[in-house]
Amino acid sequence: MMKARLYNKYVSDVVPALKAKYQYGNVHQMPRIVKIVVNMGVSASLEKNAIDDAAKDLALITGRKPAISKSRHSIANFKLRDGQPIGCRVTLRRDAMYEFLDRLIAAALPRIRDFRGLSPRKFDGRGNYTFGIADQTIFPEIELDKIKRTQGMDVTIVTSARNDAEALDLLKLMGFPLAEVKEAPKETVKDAAMEEAKAAAKAAARELAKQEEAEHAAKEAAKAAAKE
Repeated sequence: MMKARLYNKYVSDVVPALKAKYQYGNVHQMPRIVKIVVNMGVSASLEKNAIDDAAKDLALITGRKPAISKSRHSIANFKLRDGQPIGCRVTLRRDAMYEFLDRLIAAALPRIRDFRGLSPRKFDGRGNYTFGIADQTIFPEIELDKIKRTQGMDVTIVTSARNDAEALDLLKLMGFPLAEVKEAPKETVKDAAMEEAKAAAKAAARELAKQEEAEHAAKEAAKAAAKE
């Protein structure tokens, strides 16, 4: 069976680049993508078939049958009952994971209007990256004529990286469209009134010190005159 294109890229290009940069002593230290979780949350206030529609869309996008997520508690303010369906999710591994990521990078994300890359600040501190997609219609598998409502989703890429820096390099080498973050120059804003108050306080302190020195000198002179 032919391996996914992105998997071949990982083996031939990404692994040597990461090994050269981080000097891993063991092949098992090499960061890799473990799984991709795609989750759709559906409001409990929508009609009953909203969950079914979301599940159908998610099945078309991922090629896998979604698992239905159900609420664990009853919350009256949200009109939520225990055990009520509130979304659906799919977990992708191995070839299915690489195929989905390939379609996401090459076909889906570039269709987002004014797309300039995803933020590199959405790592969780343990090498996992999560981002949101506002509209399912960016995927070519979805037919615009058949959708009833706009449905967003969250995509979590779980990696075996030890930290966010390694995960960032892994995703960049895999071709993931992460935007470059430019650090904004830190402007020092000076409050004129505060600066004037500080200057006045320093001047008052200097005057007080001079007065204390003059008083001390006068006392010393009085003591010397008394001894004579």
